[in-house]
Amino acid sequence: MDRRQKKTRQAVFQAFTSLLEKKHYSKITTQEIIERANIGRSTFYSHFDTKDELLKALCTEIFNHVFVDNLSRESTHDFSAEPISLQAEITHILYHLQDSRHYLRGLLLSESGEMFIKHFKDYLVDIFRKNLKDSCMDVPADYMLNHVVCNFAETVRWWMQNGEYSPEDVSRFFFTVSCLLHEGGTVIGHSSVTKN
Repeated sequence: MDRRQKKTRQAVFQAFTSLLEKKHYSKITTQEIIERANIGRSTFYSHFDTKDELLKALCTEIFNHVFVDNLSRESTHDFSAEPISLQAEITHILYHLQDSRHYLRGLLLSESGEMFIKHFKDYLVDIFRKNLKDSCMDVPADYMLNHVVCNFAETVRWWMQNGEYSPEDVSRFFFTVSCLLHEGGTVIGHSSVTKN
């Protein structure tokens, strides 16, 4: 994609997210997005065939930024100096989601939420798989992975409805109640989970 195409794409994302702050996904028309982005109809359709495709692209854009390999210093948080742990990764993800809360809440709490959650779970699988692979629990690994991923995705949905909690609070809630990650038969808590 050249610079002009990237600029157009970002204008569409910005138009779309600003509309999501005000109304449900189903009530937003392609024409409204086009007008707010100040582009032509043919330009929009050269990037996205449908509104659903735009939503999928927006999810990818969000998650490519949220799910980074290296925890970094950002305007709202800094995990760059901390030991790499599952809890640090989860809290980092929650900070990114909080930074986009103004429109993510509209995505998650409307009929578009299922599509968002589906894409979110696809990314979460990799995060949790590497921390569950050595579990000694007497359950199938794929069942355990599915359970943890679904649990965290629904935790995020709940958080978007109960926004008075910080990312650290929500991370603590998740690790306290999940009791699903084991190492040598002992429940792993908080920062004791490390990457292999």
